[in-house]
Amino acid sequence: MQLKVTNSPFNETQVELLNKLLPTLTDTQIQWLNGYTTFYRTGAASAESAVALQEQSPVAVATALPDEATAEPAAPALPREATILFGSQTGNSQRLAGKLAAQLKEKGFEVTLSAMNAFKTNGLKKSPYLFIVASTHGEGDPPDNALTFHEFLHGKRAPKLDGIKFSVLALGDTSYEFFCKTGQDFDNRLAELGAERIAPRVDCDVDFDGPATQWLASVVGAVSEAPAATAAAAASTAPAGASAASAAESEYSRSNPFKAEVLTTINLNGRGSDRETRHLEISLEGSGLTYDPGDCVGIYPENDPALVDAIIAEMKWNGSENVVAGKDGEDGQLRGALLRQFEITVLTRPLLEKAAAFSENGKLAELVLPDNKEAFKAYANGRDLLDLLQDFGPWKLTAADLVSILRKLPPRLYSIASSNKANPDEVHVTIRKVEYEAHGRQRGGVCSVQVSERLEAGDTLPIFIQNNPNFKLPANPETPVIMIGPGTGVAPFRAFLEEREELGSEGKTWLFYGDRHFVTDFLYQTDWQRMLKDGVLTKLDVAFSRDSEEKVYVQHRMLEQGAELYAWLQEGAHVYVCGDEKHMAHDVHAALLSIVEKQGGLSGEAAAAYVADLQANGRYQRDVY
Repeated sequence: MQLKVTNSPFNETQVELLNKLLPTLTDTQIQWLNGYTTFYRTGAASAESAVALQEQSPVAVATALPDEATAEPAAPALPREATILFGSQTGNSQRLAGKLAAQLKEKGFEVTLSAMNAFKTNGLKKSPYLFIVASTHGEGDPPDNALTFHEFLHGKRAPKLDGIKFSVLALGDTSYEFFCKTGQDFDNRLAELGAERIAPRVDCDVDFDGPATQWLASVVGAVSEAPAATAAAAASTAPAGASAASAAESEYSRSNPFKAEVLTTINLNGRGSDRETRHLEISLEGSGLTYDPGDCVGIYPENDPALVDAIIAEMKWNGSENVVAGKDGEDGQLRGALLRQFEITVLTRPLLEKAAAFSENGKLAELVLPDNKEAFKAYANGRDLLDLLQDFGPWKLTAADLVSILRKLPPRLYSIASSNKANPDEVHVTIRKVEYEAHGRQRGGVCSVQVSERLEAGDTLPIFIQNNPNFKLPANPETPVIMIGPGTGVAPFRAFLEEREELGSEGKTWLFYGDRHFVTDFLYQTDWQRMLKDGVLTKLDVAFSRDSEEKVYVQHRMLEQGAELYAWLQEGAHVYVCGDEKHMAHDVHAALLSIVEKQGGLSGEAAAAYVADLQANGRYQRDVY
């Protein structure tokens, strides 16, 4: 409804101003404005009255009240708004974005919280504050749900952002060359577009809790100091792709893991296989932990005791020396700290840069020079802390110095291979042993070797559940699903199918599975056979690369079944890919593009747009590593 000069006591200028203001007000603001005009009209301008009105109102009363009846009242401050966008592959960025949203709402902000692929870019300039939380995936790539936004922001259609205030939190891993590149890209581009940085970007390594908390405090502090504060009722959009919240929140988390008993450990590979893949069944009894298909288990592993002892012996230290106090005073001695608290199997550039200050060998300082990136990569590949200590002595390094420069031992994340509904108080994971020889010494994966060689039923593991909102079954149980998971990548699809079986879902399911040999490497073979028989699994295509002269992989089976696969897509099927990111995921993506192009009669560009649309709508999801 619009005011008109003819039927109101206001002049034309006042009517124009009111018609601009009134449609923007909330019910709470209108209610307050009504009280404010009464307050102003009666001249109740004492300090006591102002305080009383402020306590009843969600909007601060101006401290400078009019001394004369002719003075005009100050306009009430409009609610402050903030947009928080996250790009997340495993859910860490989304959780941190949610923490910022909660803190800003406490400060009276109206908050829009969204995954980047669900955000309408025409709203980019509507909020005066823009905050980005983004992880870096693979070799410097944006996570899947950030691809389209990253492309838009770096393209010609990106708008000028003058007047927008922003800050970026970047998540990454210093063991990768392009550490936090996605967050750095966003930070640089927003500044190029004219936005004003109100808090410095923070780049987080795998142990991100401390730096992320500091960034949150920095952002909240910056906006708290800004003018025009208001306590207007805050609203928030739900994060796109978020799964339903658990009925009860567990006390156990990434920072407070649950010591879970291992119920069963089974080698899934047959006799004669050159691989070992462990199926673990872990008790959650008493933890309050729950999960959904697509989520991950985080395991805090222990380093190899033999490697720890070799490091201590190399430096002629005493393993009982007190060096650091862990949680509750645990692992305060050197050997315990190196076993459970610190990473000793990966050499990162920050570690070598810090270590160079303690080395009396000038070659280490030379290795970490900015111009020696290739030499550093070649050296770090396949080497560990023992190599570093052996190769660049003599050292002026104490045990306390060493632990001060090491980064925390990060948890290992594994896709959950069970349905919580089918297995109450249990969680199942699939872990393949990683072992290889490099630089004259046998090497192995920290967690996978522990699980395969030093873990038995009855032992405990420190674990937590990590929700992955970007890898979830369709909300409609009748929606067809296509699952592509070679090797241990098949784990979450066991969970998917158990869940659908438990729910009695009738939607079609199609699994593409691959490994080396049919006889020895067909993981969960009896499960798939039973599910096929019972109708839980509609269709199964397998590829065993070493059973034929020409290697055959899952992408080849996809291409062979291209017509039917495209028909499923046209019926609304969702596609899921889990496993190796460097090779398999790229080959599967190329196969999907080829199928869409050929079967849909589309150009290459149109096929790419079709697949991008699948991703944007959550119909093509990947859990790749």
